[in-house]
Parts: sequence; C-alpha cells; structure tokens
Amino acid sequence: MRPDRAYFGEKDWQQLQVIERMVADLLLPLEIVGIETVREADGLAMSSRNRFLSAAERATAPLLNRVLRDTAKGLAAGEVSVLDRARGVLADAGFGVDYFALVDGPTLAPIDTPTPGARLIAAARLGTVRLLDNIAAV
Repeated sequence: MRPDRAYFGEKDWQQLQVIERMVADLLLPLEIVGIETVREADGLAMSSRNRFLSAAERATAPLLNRVLRDTAKGLAAGEVSVLDRARGVLADAGFGVDYFALVDGPTLAPIDTPTPGARLIAAARLGTVRLLDNIAAV
C-alpha cells in the first residue's frame, strides 16, 4: 500500500516533527498532514490518558494549557523570565514539570525568543499521568 497522505495530531509535536523529517530524509512520496490538537471545553488536550486523572487532578489539568497561552502572550510582550515563571506556576499547582520550553518548531532546538514557527512545548505529570501539550509561540 502506498498512501498519498498520513495524518498526525499536533498534540505530540515532537513525534510529528520526527515523522516529517523521516519522510523528507527517506524521500518518501508522502504528504504528512498535521491535525490541530482536539481539546476539551476547558482547554485540556484530549488524550486517552486523561481518564486516569483523579477528579482533583482533572480539575487542575487545564492549567497546563492556560499557562502555555499566558506564556505565549508574555513572550510576545517581551517578558524575560516568562518561561521560569510558567514552570513555577505549574509546580506550585502540583505538576511535576518534565519540560516547558520554547523551541524552533521544525528542529525542536531550544530558542530564547519566539520566531515564526516557534512552539511552546510542555510535558508535566499530575499524579501518575504525564500530560503533553504545545501551542504556536507566535
């Protein structure tokens, strides 16, 4: 089977970038299409893992997306310590932050200031559940 297109969700941005790079490097005749993250009404990225959150954790979980959005606004306003502040807000709310970073979207290289295509990416644990999310930084 030789498909013309393959669809991947943007929720796991890093995986999407690895797949796009692999297709390009191997010269595969395939278009990779990123699909916008589907979210619950409160902003939490939909995931099968969400069912493992306790009621209290589920109530806290949407903070991850809110902090991502607030951080993007702070970066746009030129705030210097916005990434450190975001990590602190999440930690204070009970998240175990694995990473919260500004990266070049395609290469995933860490960057200091937002550029076109930049992404804010995050992985944080609430209890035993590891939540992933990301948004465009500009």
